[in-house]
Amino acid sequence: MTLLTKLPPVRGKYIENAPLGDVTWLRVGGPADVMFLPADEADLARFLAETPDEIPVTVLGAGSNVLVRDGGVRGVVVRLSAAFGKVEPISETRLRAGAAALDKKVAQAAARAGIAGLEFFVGIPGAIGGALRMNAGCYDRETKDVLVEAVALDRAGRRIIVQPEELGYAYRHSDAPDDWIFTEAVFEGEAGNPEDITSRMNEISQRRESTQPIRERTSGSTFKNPDPPGTPDQRKAWKLIDEAGWRGKRIGGARFSEMHANFLINDGTATAADLEAVVEGARADIKKATGIDLHWEVKRLGEPAR
Repeated sequence: MTLLTKLPPVRGKYIENAPLGDVTWLRVGGPADVMFLPADEADLARFLAETPDEIPVTVLGAGSNVLVRDGGVRGVVVRLSAAFGKVEPISETRLRAGAAALDKKVAQAAARAGIAGLEFFVGIPGAIGGALRMNAGCYDRETKDVLVEAVALDRAGRRIIVQPEELGYAYRHSDAPDDWIFTEAVFEGEAGNPEDITSRMNEISQRRESTQPIRERTSGSTFKNPDPPGTPDQRKAWKLIDEAGWRGKRIGGARFSEMHANFLINDGTATAADLEAVVEGARADIKKATGIDLHWEVKRLGEPAR
């Protein structure tokens, strides 16, 4: 009996032995036993409610901040479809975005609608679901600063509406239960001039392009900074990596970027094991030299190669 025979009927699509390396920014990793592309929120809710509890369910967003291990992911990987990618203004200062909407697209939609305050999303790789999960941010702004409410489905398929104060947000962290799948959110800014908003977005994009290796196979920031933004004499992960001698240091096809030492790079030949070895090697050396235990910002999924 295959896994597929144990899953409920859906209106979306099941894909067996789905290659996950094709849908992550690092372009590595083994397959999912089954990938599920739900047709809409109701389809996802039914799937969650009727899928046996013993079958693991993992959600995969845009794949920007994820390292899938070479052995792949057991059970079902949920990948939200275009139906979850809609973005629409709902007032002069508020905007609703699906969890699959790219952060950049949300910033652009806000600019067109004359909603200021969401410009920072243009500098965050990934989609809104991941931003909600990890309180993503850049340039002194975070998701929690603009979030009004979020919608999630739990493992039983129940629909939950939460406000930011219920999510226990901190620097690159939320207390959202691991089994929640975010489906949409409402964000609030303030009325602004679209041209001024677009100008600020362009400044963020230019700054990001001049300081980060955005055209390579990367997962973005690898480690969280040891101290949250605003901490006096804040310690930065990139500087610790640099001082430990790991900028540009290579294992197989993996290395930390010469341009930004906290960005993990696949030169096109790396395995997930190579990438993980680079990160853990740097982490061990930094801990030995400084006593600082850096924490992964990139989410690791799945099993090592068998």
